[in-house]
Amino acid sequence: MKRFVVISPVPEIIDSIVANSILRQAVEKELVDIRTVNLREFGVGNYRQIDDEPFGGGPGMVLMAEPVLQAYERACEVLDGQPARVIYPSPQGDPWTQTTVREEGRHNAFIFLCGHYKGIDERALDIIQPVEFSIGDVVVSGGEIPTMLMIDSLVRWIPGVLNDITSAATDTHAGELLDGPWYTRPRIVRGRPVPDVLLSGHHERIEAWRLQQRERRTRERRPDLWKRYLENKGNRTD
Repeated sequence: MKRFVVISPVPEIIDSIVANSILRQAVEKELVDIRTVNLREFGVGNYRQIDDEPFGGGPGMVLMAEPVLQAYERACEVLDGQPARVIYPSPQGDPWTQTTVREEGRHNAFIFLCGHYKGIDERALDIIQPVEFSIGDVVVSGGEIPTMLMIDSLVRWIPGVLNDITSAATDTHAGELLDGPWYTRPRIVRGRPVPDVLLSGHHERIEAWRLQQRERRTRERRPDLWKRYLENKGNRTD
């Protein structure tokens, strides 16, 4: 069983996403365990303060080191001391890609730090030493959505979570190419028919057509991936 602990000042966001996604099924099947640690429980004073103004001035607020460190220690207790991969979603981190998912998937326990405001006091990060990953060159209001994106991408590869694991294996970015078009009933929608080849029952022709569509879509939409695909294809000896 993979175990996840998310440190957040608004754990309700995490709980809501888990309850309304494929993650709920994974939890119910006891394939994963997803817990939260409320950062505000470790806030300072009667108002449970977790943030303060940055030294040196400037706009925005910074999450204070001590509440984060205490919440991290609680997360370690939740995992009963099990070694965990600590991840801090941050626009300054390495890109979170499908390759990252495969590499990170070898870990069995994770702790996620959800940042807010300008970020977390650097001293807390120096002590915890998390790995930073970015969902893209964009800034959002908190780390909860990036965290759940990462957890979802990890969990869907666990056998038994999806009805058919090959569904994940054929997704966009699961391989070198983007995914191609898909069709379902009815055969004609507002005058637009399903391509004849998909109705032929000829599996080799269907697979060849799907590869052709994936190549075309990758070439048109992601020239960078198309270039890499051609380079890798040229280097193969099979």
